[in-house]
Amino acid sequence: MAKQKKKSPATIAVNKKGRFDYHIEETLEAGLVLEGWEVKSLRAGRVQLKESYVLIRDGEAWLFGCHISPLPSASTHVHPDPTRTRKLLLHRHELDRLIGAVERKGYTLVPLALYWKRGRVKLEIGLGKGKKKHDKRAAEKDRDWQRQRARLLKH
Repeated sequence: MAKQKKKSPATIAVNKKGRFDYHIEETLEAGLVLEGWEVKSLRAGRVQLKESYVLIRDGEAWLFGCHISPLPSASTHVHPDPTRTRKLLLHRHELDRLIGAVERKGYTLVPLALYWKRGRVKLEIGLGKGKKKHDKRAAEKDRDWQRQRARLLKH
């Protein structure tokens, strides 16, 4: 099972529900097309990935539902839309592979984390299938057992 990532200084936001609700089989890194006020808000950590999802339309990947709260000091002539659709930047071969997986094999694209890389914002996307309720219970039971085992071995 994949380990949960710790929030490092370069990490902006993590979607914990993503790994809980889906079996993530593969992860990809994508760039984002952002406006200036969005970058300032990201630097302040005012973003939420919980309700967001990735769709592929017309051969391009888009991030829906990601909420970036505008700063009160944002410019007066800009009218920010916190939940606007944002384009994801991926190579053509990556997009083609994702389109095949999503359309033919029934996979889902899940945003997992936002982070900084060399001054640019990157989004970690997970390619996965949805978990059923019994899968979630089994994962929770396994996590509890690992915690209890660590406690027992510690003493």
